Formats: sequence, C-alpha cells, structure tokens
Amino acid sequence: MDKQRLCIERELISSSAPIIWDLISTDAGLSRWMADSVTQEGEQLTFVWGELWSHHEVRTATIVEKIKNEYIRISWDDEEGPDNFFELRMDKSHITNDYVLTITDFAWDDEVDSLRTIWNDNLARLRNTSGI
Repeated sequence: MDKQRLCIERELISSSAPIIWDLISTDAGLSRWMADSVTQEGEQLTFVWGELWSHHEVRTATIVEKIKNEYIRISWDDEEGPDNFFELRMDKSHITNDYVLTITDFAWDDEVDSLRTIWNDNLARLRNTSGI
C-alpha cells in the first residue's frame, strides 16, 4: 500500500524571496517554525522536538534537491521508498505579488489528518514567529 500525497498551500504575507527562502531552506529558518531545533552539517539536517533534558524526538534528514528561491526537497533518513520526503516550494502569486508556500508530504491513510494538523500548526507557528 502506498502513502497518500498531502499538498497544502498557504499564501504568505511577504513579497521578499530572500526572507521566504531563508525560512524554508536554512537550519535557522526551519528552527523558527518546524522544530524546536534544527542543525545542519552539509546536506544533513537534524530536527529536534521537545526539550533535550526530558522527552524529545530526534530525526535526521538529507537535502536531496534544492533550487534557490524555488524549492527544497528533504528526505527522511529513517524511511525508505519514493515517498519518504517532504518538499517546500515557494511561488509568487501574480494576483497579490506575495509568495505562496506549497508543502508536499506523504502519509499513510490513517495518518493523513494528523499530518495535516501538524503542518497547519507549523504554518501557524511560522506566522506567529515571522509575521508572514
């Protein structure tokens, strides 16, 4: 059985490509909205959720593809298969001149709703921490 593709689009309140790109493609940017801590060594990313001295989760991922000011594709190291990645893509809206962030991710049938909730929470955190 294959995972289901989940696609979420959110218009951001910013017309600045460098700001958006920094938020989706750097460890410092991702730490502001995706995890409690993100560190990068080369193409390797380490995501930490929770406090290190108590209950926490650590996952590693690898940047598999990146085109500046367009998209970044990140593959989880602990998963296998063609759908073990998530992608963050930025596209400029011709109507508002702001950027639209498109998130593509994959989940098993019984996990789609919880994954959508996680991404929506992350996007709310992005808006709260960066104002976009």
